[in-house]
Amino acid sequence: MSASNPLVQMETSLGEIILELDIAKAPLSVANFIAYARAGHYEGTIFHRVIKGFMIQGGGMTAEMEEKPSGTPIKNEAGNGLKNKTGTLAMARTSEVDSATCQFFINTADNKSLDHGGSRPEVYGYAVFGKVVDGMDVVYAIEMKATTTVAGHADVPVEPVVITAMTVLD
Repeated sequence: MSASNPLVQMETSLGEIILELDIAKAPLSVANFIAYARAGHYEGTIFHRVIKGFMIQGGGMTAEMEEKPSGTPIKNEAGNGLKNKTGTLAMARTSEVDSATCQFFINTADNKSLDHGGSRPEVYGYAVFGKVVDGMDVVYAIEMKATTTVAGHADVPVEPVVITAMTVLD
């Protein structure tokens, strides 16, 4: 852990996760995530996409599966050298390379196919900007939740896993 890297405490309905953000390698993604956290955006959002052996995604949907408003998309920092390894935090996005806003995911496996260049050079990748430093047990508990399809969204936990607070630790 670096003294200059911000720490974020994520409180969920299943427990606490502590994240260390890599300000040096992903300054845009870190600033973006911190801005959403400080604005209270994440409170009341859920982990709305949970795939065993892959990742858990959250930060943009309410328990009613309504998308929360988000700001301007940021530049994709997937070329920063950080890899989508187990326990890393990355920006979620659409098929557009520079489309990440508020949604993020935590890798629950080594997902080389999500890295910059990945297994296919035409794939730009997903920007890793931090890692879980405490609370992987909570991440794995979320990953093990039974899922279903809701309002056209697959892999939604049957019992919502809610982010109740996201606090930047000074």
